[in-house]
This record gives sequence, structure tokens and C-alpha cells, in this order.
Amino acid sequence: MFLIDSHCHLDSLDYSNKSIDDVLQQATCNEVRHCLSVATTLSGYQSMRDMLKPYQNQCSFSCGVHPLNLDDEVYDAQRFEALAQEQNVVALGETGLDYYYQQDNIEQQQFIFKEHIRLGRKLSKPIIVHTRNAKQDTLTILKQQHAYSGVLHCFTEDLNTAKQLLDLGFYISFSGIITFKNAETIREVAKFVPLDRILVETDSPYLAPVPYRGKENQPAYVREVANYLSILKGISLETLAQHTTNNFHQLFKYKGGE
Repeated sequence: MFLIDSHCHLDSLDYSNKSIDDVLQQATCNEVRHCLSVATTLSGYQSMRDMLKPYQNQCSFSCGVHPLNLDDEVYDAQRFEALAQEQNVVALGETGLDYYYQQDNIEQQQFIFKEHIRLGRKLSKPIIVHTRNAKQDTLTILKQQHAYSGVLHCFTEDLNTAKQLLDLGFYISFSGIITFKNAETIREVAKFVPLDRILVETDSPYLAPVPYRGKENQPAYVREVANYLSILKGISLETLAQHTTNNFHQLFKYKGGE
């Protein structure tokens, strides 16, 4: 069995009492053989890349600017394009829209989101999309800008949104939220989404699944997400692992880890 954490932030974990080696070893012990580590700023991508350089067999990267990090640095389109073409960058983002925490820069959020989509088309790379309180604008922009391909990570929306994303050819990724008591709507969506479009993730260090809720999340815990999802779908963990791993390879054109 072979699981992949399709979305984590390895550079954001607390390393005061552990190392990256410890985190990745723990993941391996739980059959999590690969992690996609996702950037939230361009400078953050560069430092994350340098930090994880010795672990490139176990980690691939996504390069981009999170909608809640637009004030952290001046957006530089040329720099973004250069970094996005680096080795081991399999996706762009995470990008998208967040109207829950920020509504004073909606135009800027939409512009940067469109920039990710444009570059994704140019480089034939998928985008990793974050959306919160902005599902209609997110869907509209994805459709109007003809997104090349991508995934809505940490899915928390409704069935109608899932259906529109699937119609666009997008994948849907489920996190530890699916194990939370109040996540029945998300569980219903998970039952609906076809096996060839599902990914699993931790979004670590955030959103640890039950029974680790309230603790720092880590890639090893994607096994808990996958196990819970397999029960929802009425299939074995091994079957779910095979599908989600194949989907990761398909979406991100990732060739390693076979």
C-alpha cells in the first residue's frame, strides 16, 4: 500500500522537538511515501525548496501565493514564472479566493488567482485552489479563465460546487475535516465524488483528523483521512490508496515513487 499526502506545508511544522527526518520517517511508517509541500508566498517557496532539497525523492513542491498572503511581498510575475518552472515544482498555488478573512482586497485576490490560472495554462501545470466564502466567484473565474487543470484542496463546499468542479475536470481533495463531527455535508460529497477524482491530504500543520484533533497535524495522519474515506466509500483502505495515488500521478504528472 502506498499513500500520498497531496497537500501539506512541511515548512510550517514545529521543529523545536523533532526534525524533518522524524516527520518523513513517521509518514513512511504509516505507508505515506510522498508529500506535496505547498508554498504560500514566492519567497516562502524558495526557503521551503532549500529546506527540503535533501528530501526531493519524498517531497514535490507547489509554488504560488495564497490569497491571505498577498500583502507579504510584492507580486512579481517574472519571478513567479521562473520559479514555477523549477525542477520538482508539479503545481502552482495554493491560490484562490478567501472572503472569510479578507474582503478589502477582493480585486487583488481575483487578479492574482487569474495570474496562477494563466501561468498554469502556459506551463501545462495544475493549480491548487483554496476557497472560503467565495465559491461562486471561484467557479466563475475557473470557467472564464479556462483553467488547465487542478484540485480544490481541503474541500468544505456543497455537492453542487463539487459537481461543477468535476465538470471542469478538477479533482477534489479531502482533509481531516471529513472526520469532524459537524462535517456531514462534506461526507455526503465524499460519497458522491468518483474514485478517479479523489485526493487525500493533511494540510498539515493544520486540521489534524480525529483522533489527533487539536494537535499539530503531520503527513503521517493522512492515513487516518484515507481510512475514514475508505469506510465512507465502502471499499478497502488498500483500494482507496491505489486510486488516490494513481490520481496524484495523473493530475500532477508525477513520475517518482512507483
